[in-house]
Amino acid sequence: MTNVNTKNIKLKIRRGDSVIVISGRDKGKTGEVLRVDRERNRVLVQGVNMVKRHQRPTQTAPGGINEFEALLHVSNVALIDPKTSKPTRIGFKNLDDGSKVRVAIRSGEVLDQ
Repeated sequence: MTNVNTKNIKLKIRRGDSVIVISGRDKGKTGEVLRVDRERNRVLVQGVNMVKRHQRPTQTAPGGINEFEALLHVSNVALIDPKTSKPTRIGFKNLDDGSKVRVAIRSGEVLDQ
């Protein structure tokens, strides 16, 4: 149970973004965001933070050691700038047509199409 009101938190990283891990065991690894958990401020990145779970056999699935991705906290990943391929922070910008888009701070590149 967290003491933070998480109803109004807006995450800047979305599903499908290419991110790089900036701290922890998998520092330097890159991958695509598969899922975003807004309630816990966590993201699931493809091929990063792999964990092993021992699974007992059931009627439908065989047992064994399964390996899959675990969630990472959003503060441990940074978006990869599409222009420079380096980590960047994310800002917002209002376009002339009134739409609000995400912008890479490092290069000024618009992320949302």
